[in-house]
Amino acid sequence: QLKLVESGGGLVQPGGSLSLSCVVSGAQLEEYAVSWFRQAPGREREGVSCVSFRTGLPEYLASVQGRFTISKDNARNTAYLQMNDLRPEDTAVYYCAVARDYYCSTFVSSWRRAMDYWGEGTLVTVSL
Repeated sequence: QLKLVESGGGLVQPGGSLSLSCVVSGAQLEEYAVSWFRQAPGREREGVSCVSFRTGLPEYLASVQGRFTISKDNARNTAYLQMNDLRPEDTAVYYCAVARDYYCSTFVSSWRRAMDYWGEGTLVTVSL
């Protein structure tokens, strides 16, 4: 049974940084693309970033480009989302998800239906 567990969320001031982790068990992460999504209260879940399974090439939501960095360590079966220069509008529950043999599309809206497994999420709050 494949399982994903996120961690690293918390409260941070605007302009601050957080690093999220997603530990995957029950599968070899090298066979999967990894995506990060977020869902703010009253809003739909949206894709934030995606890293393809073989190439390791990343894609980003436009509003986080240059501030967020996605990566995955296949040896540790762990994916990461480094978030810098955080803004109040980044406040949300952040989820990681994986899709086997998937190359991340440049169309962010297509990621969600491609994902096979999801974590339970970790809350990120950006506030004074």
